Amino acid sequence: MKSKILIIEDDKKLNDGIKLALRREYLCDQAFNLKEAKELYNVDHYDVILLDVNLPDGNGFDFMEEIRKTDLTPIILLTANKMEMDIVSGLEMGANDYITKPFSLAVLRARVAVQLRNIAAAPLSFSIGDFYFDFQKMEFRKKDSLLELSKTEQRLLKKLVENMGRSISREQLTDYIWQGENEFVDEHALTVVVNRLRNKLGDDNQNYIKTVYGVGYMWVRK
Repeated sequence: MKSKILIIEDDKKLNDGIKLALRREYLCDQAFNLKEAKELYNVDHYDVILLDVNLPDGNGFDFMEEIRKTDLTPIILLTANKMEMDIVSGLEMGANDYITKPFSLAVLRARVAVQLRNIAAAPLSFSIGDFYFDFQKMEFRKKDSLLELSKTEQRLLKKLVENMGRSISREQLTDYIWQGENEFVDEHALTVVVNRLRNKLGDDNQNYIKTVYGVGYMWVRK
């Protein structure tokens, strides 16, 4: 069964061009504004969402924030804005990738394929001791208590538990959490996110997230 892509872009020529580039491999639905996008999103399931940031009836960031409350469907932002803070903000809010117009349709097609490979390769839920983490439903629990995790905390947790028992370098974690935009991220940002996650997990003694000095961090295999 073909994967399904939602293209949200108000420029008809570009929207049509994206569909033309993807339709051989994927099923594609088109929306030219937020109203159409929400109508399609609410009645169907999509494997990847291509989301223009600036739309005639609203802001793509706001729609992405709404999606991320309940859904981890990969989102690739499409924008003409090269402002560094917009890039960081978009990734912090939960975007999986970010491409600046004008862009190569071949490159976009490759990035869509990467997101789909990531979905296929990675387990979406983990039951570890007192913890249950479901990254598809965005449900994180310790025993019967629900844990409220930010997007960066979720990404850190996912990378660590997927590689349980293996050390992950600070560079790898930073690149994964901030999706390749780590040149815009303060060098202490990762430490802050790790400490916040440990606090929420009740991991003051590093029973779960261990600091591997000179390397990075590891989720300890029990």
